Amino acid sequence: MPNTPLLDRVQIPADLKRLSDRELHQIADELRAETIAAVSETGGHLGAGLGVVELTVALHAVFDTPRDRLIWDVSHQCYPHKILTGRRDRIRTLRQKDGLSGFTKRSESPYDPFGAAHSSTSISAALGFTMARELGGTPEPALGDAIAVIGDGAISAGMAFEALNNAGHLGKRIFVVLNDNDMSIAPPTGAMSSYLSRLYADKPVQEIKQAMKGALSLLPEPFQEGARRAKDLLKHATIGGTMFEELGFNYLGPIDGHDLDQLLWVFRTLRERADEPMLIHVLTKKGKGYAPAEGSADRGHARAKFDLVTGKQQKPPSNAPSYTRVFADSLIAEARRDDKIVAVTAAMPDGTGLDLFAKHFPQRMFDVAIAEQHGVTFCAGLAAGGMKPFCAMYSTFLQRGYDQVVHDVAIQRLPVRFAIDRAGLVGADGATHAGSFDVAYLANLPGFVVMAAADEAELVHMVATAVAHDDGPIAFRFPRGEGEGVELPERGQPLEIGKGRMIREGSRVAILSFGTRLGEVLRACESLAAKGITPTVADARFAKPLDHELILRLAAEHEGLITIEEGAVGGFGSHVAQLLADEGVFDHGLKFRSMVLPDIFIDQASPRDMYDVAAMNAPQIEAKVLDLLGVAQLGKRA
Repeated sequence: MPNTPLLDRVQIPADLKRLSDRELHQIADELRAETIAAVSETGGHLGAGLGVVELTVALHAVFDTPRDRLIWDVSHQCYPHKILTGRRDRIRTLRQKDGLSGFTKRSESPYDPFGAAHSSTSISAALGFTMARELGGTPEPALGDAIAVIGDGAISAGMAFEALNNAGHLGKRIFVVLNDNDMSIAPPTGAMSSYLSRLYADKPVQEIKQAMKGALSLLPEPFQEGARRAKDLLKHATIGGTMFEELGFNYLGPIDGHDLDQLLWVFRTLRERADEPMLIHVLTKKGKGYAPAEGSADRGHARAKFDLVTGKQQKPPSNAPSYTRVFADSLIAEARRDDKIVAVTAAMPDGTGLDLFAKHFPQRMFDVAIAEQHGVTFCAGLAAGGMKPFCAMYSTFLQRGYDQVVHDVAIQRLPVRFAIDRAGLVGADGATHAGSFDVAYLANLPGFVVMAAADEAELVHMVATAVAHDDGPIAFRFPRGEGEGVELPERGQPLEIGKGRMIREGSRVAILSFGTRLGEVLRACESLAAKGITPTVADARFAKPLDHELILRLAAEHEGLITIEEGAVGGFGSHVAQLLADEGVFDHGLKFRSMVLPDIFIDQASPRDMYDVAAMNAPQIEAKVLDLLGVAQLGKRA
């Protein structure tokens, strides 16, 4: 446990206002130490939080939270914020069952005015709070200022620019802090930026523009060169002061996000004087203050539990490859044989395994940044142009491109291949990242093929199936984490579209599995066998098109049929029920049950604990079979 005498006195942000600026520096140091210590025990998003320690202290010391709404985007940078807002006593429960969420969460604290686990939403939300303030939405306590803290990656998304455009048009006082952790400034440039930032904050905007025009000529030649470099940096960056001003914002920066004195000065000045939309461009360093994070390639972005001294992560050994790695290796193997294959992802090359693809085929992998809508339509264009695009996105992020899936892909029947990672419940990231809905929102689209891999060997075959399928869009889903440890085929073989497979023959009840619950089904069958019950088990492979022959045979030969899937109602089980109803099977007394994710959002826990909540582990599957057949009667027969 770090020594934190000053931080121990801070229970809520208001306590910071009683401290001197010198003491706030100590608070920042202690807050950084406490964040590192806590995440070493829980795992989580370390680097982003370390990069905003000074920014977090400055914002809470200057603004009046929670009356002033502070919105973090993406909120994996919010751990220091949680420590300062009355949750330090629970910070070592981060991302654990019944613990603190790894993101901001409205139900968790009044200091979390808006949940943000998907990026690029903060400016829209902040503008909503701003206009609610103008219209008297919450009289007690009255709404104050709205401050959106958005990362340089998150602001690349179209939604952020839509919000900037709207906010600039409305012209109301709103603060957007651009947390830019991908740039650095040479000393002369930093000095010039600091000077211009203070000048900007000190004077009315109309005077500042005139002052800036003549500022360069008044500086010594070495500083003029530094200033020119700063100007060129902004000009050639994706975003810059001129662009923000054209959108209706007063732009200030870039400023050093680790210079607490400068941050305090700027925020105090702006809080007192600003009356229009303000964008404050802050430069930070991800992983700041912790050498193992600063020295790692991802700056300590997402970590397992780690040794506090060395930074070495404590990952359990595994004999099975991850599903993501199997997908990546399979796609690379297919791409060696087919030069039409290209891969597209939205800011998740590492998470989807496409970083490995890019090493082999750098000209055939495209990271479109946080722009899922564009990514989907980009794939549609690639397909229309004769390529074989694999659109690799997490299930929860593909939701953001759904209109494009419908309008640009499905209606035009373009052969885009959707590789859907993180299908099902994902563990510590909780409900915001669970892949709960993709089967329901894809299988209802005409002409779509939707598959789910039961194990990693099946995933290899589904990649090959997607490569071979040119008659419209096709999707295959697979979960986060390790596979079952099955033997992998040397080469994937295309599956017959719409055909499942029998796993074992039994009697009385059939279980039709879609996806990786198949392993739990087989474990449940082992326990049922001790009770004299031997269910038939089949792997559907396809949610669309359904294997009519297999399903109708299972229904005809058994008293009961149970479907199971790692998705919400409206997915595979609903399609099976529709088929059975259309065929009149229920008229003959078939007992049918569908095991799906419950109609709730399941909070973070281990994946196994989450599936316990969902009642989809082996014991619950066994109980479902017993219930369907009649528990009391079975007891007598046994």
